[in-house]
Amino acid sequence: MATPVPGRPVRGSTTGEPIMALLDLLGRRWALRVIWELRSEPLSFRELQERCAGMSSSVLNDRLRELREADVVRLAPAGYELSKEGQALLDAYEPLQAWAKRWARRTSHA
Repeated sequence: MATPVPGRPVRGSTTGEPIMALLDLLGRRWALRVIWELRSEPLSFRELQERCAGMSSSVLNDRLRELREADVVRLAPAGYELSKEGQALLDAYEPLQAWAKRWARRTSHA
C-alpha cells in the first residue's frame, strides 16, 4: 500500500484532501503508537518493536517507511526519532487529548 500523499486519492477521499491523507496515514495499524513511542527519545528498531509488543517486524518496517516518506519520522545516529514536522504533529495531538478527556467525563457512568 502506497504512502498517503495530499492531492492523490486516499482511503475515504478521491480528491486526496490533505486532512484525509493525514487521517489515512495515522489510521494505519500501529502508526499512532510508533509516533507516541518516539515522543521523548530516539529508539532503535529493536527498542521500538519491544515497546510496540505484538507488532511484526514487517509491519514496523512498513510504518517507519511511510512515516519517513511523510517526514514525520527520521533515522538519526541514535535511532528513529520524530522529525521537526513529526514533533509539530505530536503537538497537534493536545487539542484531541483535551477533547477526549471531556468526552470521557461526559460518558462516564461512575
